Amino acid sequence: MRHVQIATKTYRDNSARSIDLPTILIEHNSDTQVLEQLHKYQLKNKIKSRTWHNKLVQAVGLLLDYIESNQENYTSAKDFFEIFTESIYSGTINEDGLDPSGLYWLPKRVETANMLLSALNGFSDWLYNEYGAVQLNPWREATRYEERLNWMAQINKSQHSFLGHLDDVHEISETAKQARNVVKRRKPCSSRGNTKDFPENQIHNLLWEGFKNIRRNDELGIIDSHNWRDIAITILMHGGGLRHSEVFHLWVQDVFPDPEDSNLAVVRIYHPSEGKAPYDFKNPNTGKYVTDRESYLLLKYGLLPRNKYSAKDKRFAGWKEPRLDNDEDKYMHVYWLSKEWGYIFMYVWKIYMAKRLRDGIKDTHPFAFVSHSPQYKGEMMPLRTQRESHEKAVEKIGLVVGKSYGTTPHGHRHAYGQRLKKAGIDSIIKQRAMHHKSEKSQDVYTEPTVEEVTDSLNNATASLDNGFVLPMQTEIDVWFDEENNLRNKYLFRRK
Repeated sequence: MRHVQIATKTYRDNSARSIDLPTILIEHNSDTQVLEQLHKYQLKNKIKSRTWHNKLVQAVGLLLDYIESNQENYTSAKDFFEIFTESIYSGTINEDGLDPSGLYWLPKRVETANMLLSALNGFSDWLYNEYGAVQLNPWREATRYEERLNWMAQINKSQHSFLGHLDDVHEISETAKQARNVVKRRKPCSSRGNTKDFPENQIHNLLWEGFKNIRRNDELGIIDSHNWRDIAITILMHGGGLRHSEVFHLWVQDVFPDPEDSNLAVVRIYHPSEGKAPYDFKNPNTGKYVTDRESYLLLKYGLLPRNKYSAKDKRFAGWKEPRLDNDEDKYMHVYWLSKEWGYIFMYVWKIYMAKRLRDGIKDTHPFAFVSHSPQYKGEMMPLRTQRESHEKAVEKIGLVVGKSYGTTPHGHRHAYGQRLKKAGIDSIIKQRAMHHKSEKSQDVYTEPTVEEVTDSLNNATASLDNGFVLPMQTEIDVWFDEENNLRNKYLFRRK
């Protein structure tokens, strides 16, 4: 079955608003049409993220490709899905580099394959419930080993869920007795240490040398001497701990002097849709002030929040639903670490605003960071443009660009997390500073580095050599104690 991925606009009433989704166009019996069942399933799940829809479309596309290449090689849907799953994990190419099916799939990472199979499981279950279709991956009775793993996984999920105290332990126990016919593989357990923090001893070199503009035989004025826009973005990530994508939701109005110290910057990142809008624009239809940012963008500028554009649109900027600091106005407050960054940012911000003014940036949107090239002057700055600028600045000061070196934009957020850890900040405060919903989410940013583990073990070895005995507990003891504590906790809750 030939198919191609397309972008669709679906209008469900007479209004002008559409639901924009990627989906699949198929050719069947000499007729070209949208894969109707998939599209209906996507509309049912329209509030899901763009990533979710892209993975679903990718998974269904792979399934259609496999059906096309193996039409006579299976007798039942269940058997077909088992073989298909093996091809997703292991690929379709043999040791000689041949693949008679013509797919030439390489083995996928377990994490990627699991995401694709989860997407297909959900779609297949929906087809079963809505149309009575045969389930590709039906449920069966779990083995004792699977039941034990399921039980512990669900208890762990409940333990870290905001409403986990409402879970019924009996219901959890019953659910654990079921397993899919094809079970997803367990991904290798490892530390997240592949993404390091940006080296602290190089940050000022990056800002003032990496982003420095140089022109031969010409003395540049202060506005042109540096790339103040990208310096400001880097400070928000390094000194304020923001994610790279979050920076691009900043509006010009979201930065102002601290009421108690005019040289210290206060920065707020509002929710892209529901954040409070500036109190300066009235709805032409009602005459009332517009209160939310999505309506403000639509009515005043004819734009969408940046997270609602297609991922292929250069205006797109992701939003991971971080923990907000104000429920009424719905914004994140940027916490400077150290406070000095707030002073530096205010200095940089004033110069960047002067550059915007000098370059004649028109009021076509409220976003702070814009393009200054003649061809795209004033347009929303694409994330890719800043990544490339950051990469050039890193290489300019003699560093190698890469996650493992901490020299990508995300390395600055890791540096912020590491500073929180080294400062001995309380766990709850760290959670608030990094705007995590879960206290556990910060672990990836504050876990010990390879160097720190090595230093600790070297110190421990020195202690042993000097006759000191270290308290020790085996891994099995730790695991056994944790499992018993969780089990007893939920059994007590049930009583």
